[in-house]
Amino acid sequence: MENEVERESGSMIFSEEELIEVSGLKKGRDFIEVTCGCTSHRYGDAVGRLRVFSNGDLEITCECTPGCNEDKLTPAAFEKHSGRETARKWKNNVWVIVDGEKVSLSKTALLKYYNQASKNANGTNRSHNGRVCHRDEFVNCSSCNKERRFRLRTKEECRIHHDALADVNWKCSDLPYDRITCDDEEERASRRVYRGCTRSPTCKGCTSCVCFGCEICRFTDCSCQTCTDFTRNARA
Repeated sequence: MENEVERESGSMIFSEEELIEVSGLKKGRDFIEVTCGCTSHRYGDAVGRLRVFSNGDLEITCECTPGCNEDKLTPAAFEKHSGRETARKWKNNVWVIVDGEKVSLSKTALLKYYNQASKNANGTNRSHNGRVCHRDEFVNCSSCNKERRFRLRTKEECRIHHDALADVNWKCSDLPYDRITCDDEEERASRRVYRGCTRSPTCKGCTSCVCFGCEICRFTDCSCQTCTDFTRNARA
């Protein structure tokens, strides 16, 4: 229980030694945020803010130009957005600043929860690197009809989306992890194409990111048809 409490606090996700001299460090309830970037030989450095969550999620808000509004990018999507010529090697190409020097993510402790989630994932839907992968989905608000993004990286997040999809009266204000109201703008179309597929950032749906039922996204206490069929087949 003590370890779980520690991981709920951004200040305890990593030890002081693991974060020493890391530039731009900020700590949230269940994440830390640091300055990151990716270098293109053609366009130079694209700088952003990397959030590392205790469940293994990685999100980058791009700050490459004052007018850039790209946020919640996966590292792979940020790598592509930066114009990096040798893409699809984000662990090596995306860097943070440690003691004034650019250091690849792969050479830091910042990927330990991402790597741990990859090893511990036990669902049937796996990406090319073995990690369970569910792409982001969208649900329309019953009040304003705007599409809102749902991340499906954990069982809790999958349940939130599952229940929202089943609720014909679901509203923007019901989203628990983002403080969104009907007054907030809908995501731009150019941003909505990024759904979190590990094979391709702009994938429209493939066997790596579209799940047809696993232990993470199906629930034994739910009586809907998809969950009932999964439970029946799992027991067979």
